[in-house]
Amino acid sequence: MAANGGGGVASIVEYFIEDDGYKCGYCKGTNSNYSKGMWAHTMKVEDYQDLIDRGWRRSGMYVYKPTMDRTCCPQYAIRCHILDFKLAKSSKKVLKKMTRFLSRGEVAKGGGGTVEPMDSHSEDIGICQLPVACTSEVNIDIEKPLKIVSLEEIPESTEVQEKPQPGGAGEKEDPGQKHPSAEANVSTESFKRVPKPGRGADPNKPPCRKAKDVRRELKLEKQFQKQQQIEVGDVSQPREPSCANPRTLPLQHRAPQGNQPKSLEEFISESLSPDAVHQLEYTRFLCQSPLQAENPPDGPDLGYGSFHQQYWLDGKIIAVGVIDILPRCISSVYLYYDPDYAFLSLGVYSAVREIAFTTQLQKTAPNLCYYYMGFYIHSCPKMKYKGQYYPSGLLCPETYVWVPIEKCRTKLDQSKYSRLNEDPNAGDEKCFRDLGKVLVLYRSTVMPYSIYQRRQKRANDEVAVQQYASLVGQTCAERMLLYRS
Repeated sequence: MAANGGGGVASIVEYFIEDDGYKCGYCKGTNSNYSKGMWAHTMKVEDYQDLIDRGWRRSGMYVYKPTMDRTCCPQYAIRCHILDFKLAKSSKKVLKKMTRFLSRGEVAKGGGGTVEPMDSHSEDIGICQLPVACTSEVNIDIEKPLKIVSLEEIPESTEVQEKPQPGGAGEKEDPGQKHPSAEANVSTESFKRVPKPGRGADPNKPPCRKAKDVRRELKLEKQFQKQQQIEVGDVSQPREPSCANPRTLPLQHRAPQGNQPKSLEEFISESLSPDAVHQLEYTRFLCQSPLQAENPPDGPDLGYGSFHQQYWLDGKIIAVGVIDILPRCISSVYLYYDPDYAFLSLGVYSAVREIAFTTQLQKTAPNLCYYYMGFYIHSCPKMKYKGQYYPSGLLCPETYVWVPIEKCRTKLDQSKYSRLNEDPNAGDEKCFRDLGKVLVLYRSTVMPYSIYQRRQKRANDEVAVQQYASLVGQTCAERMLLYRS
């Protein structure tokens, strides 16, 4: 059992079993939109790739999956195969409009009043339904391996006793005896002991710091230095950022310096009302990501993770696209732009640019050949535009195979929810099979759920864990860590 396979800390998620309906942003129905969700404290790109191939999608740190057979407006995952991509007439018109504007400053007649579908409206779960930030304290050092307990280490006949808590009622403890979990949880008794007399700290030396804090600071400094060297397109021929040449940057929080592009937080602050809560919601949605940055030798030059693509015009940032670069695709998360430039149809334009960017990355990472556009909602006219990117496929909500959208339209015209796979005998190949093998994280220790159950006899969470495993699939359930408090 390898909790840290592939480098970096394993994905750590916290599943929410609550299933209350909320207002639908598409049909405006009250409490008619249903989904399941989990908070991703950290996530590997490999796991998120497998999750979106099962109909999941992230909104900031929150990852959710619509309850397709229950929600009012079923949301089908949609992707485009970029190797066979063909521009639609409507997309060609948008490109020509952008070219005329950049070269001659020409603005299409009546363009200022039109609003194209992929604009700054709250899409999918959107910002309006963004959940409250998770407050669970999951403090994991990304460079320190987790303690792992496997089934092979504990015989089936062995009863695993719950470790007594220090200071428990009716319990006495030898002050010189260490707890087995002392490395993960420091007893408060150590802070109450009277220190031995000594000379004390040297006031001429800097205060002592934890090694993990120093490592984290050095890592952030290296990431910042690497970020400054990143350019879009051909790195041997750097170009100034523009609408025709968007700048791609890792999703980081930092302040602009000199000629460096302004941060997304600044762009948001300039265009939003000064309401603190409003700005916080947008920042959570657009600036936070659980994805761990990875840069394997066989991957794209930029590596994998979450990025901002900044579109510039005359030294001014006018749009920002949030994208996730994953092992098999680029997933478009959101586009945020200056409404003064809505006449340029920046949503369609950015989608075409992101498809071109995917094609560029595919040259060095052959497996990266899909462009994921989020969700397709056949019952919502303003969301059907995603079907114009050819060739596209929709994800079957029961078997999790991709079906060409041309074969789906007739079924969706007849019913909002449909099993898209035409094979009646097909099933979910990665369906949940063994609850005992689900990996959980309990007290900084990784263990199968079967061992956790024997340690926590009072735990009454089997229904929640079973539901979680059925939604993420057996592969992810055996690889990701389900946090247990």
